[in-house]
Amino acid sequence: MINTSLQDLPAASVSHNPEIQKKVMLRFGDLPHLTNFSQAYFAPRQISPAHSHQDMCEVFFVESGTGVICIDGQEHPLLPGSCYAVEVGEVHEIVNTGADVLIITYFGLRV
Repeated sequence: MINTSLQDLPAASVSHNPEIQKKVMLRFGDLPHLTNFSQAYFAPRQISPAHSHQDMCEVFFVESGTGVICIDGQEHPLLPGSCYAVEVGEVHEIVNTGADVLIITYFGLRV
């Protein structure tokens, strides 16, 4: 069993934009196929720039705030409760377009 609490975790930087903070609840190696299980905090206008992964897919769930996720050139709204799965090789970018912090819980799976 692994037990973590967001309140007890230190903040770290997101690899695609060091200004965006995250808390990592599970890391690579904690569970089979899981690369991470994290929560990221995007300040207004912060961007995780366009990138893709050749060895993993990712799932993003919006806890609060608003933004846009662009997947392979198509924009989709990020609203509380929305969930997007990004497949291997899909280019994706996340932008906080709102006035409040955008909080996204996400995980990656190795393929």
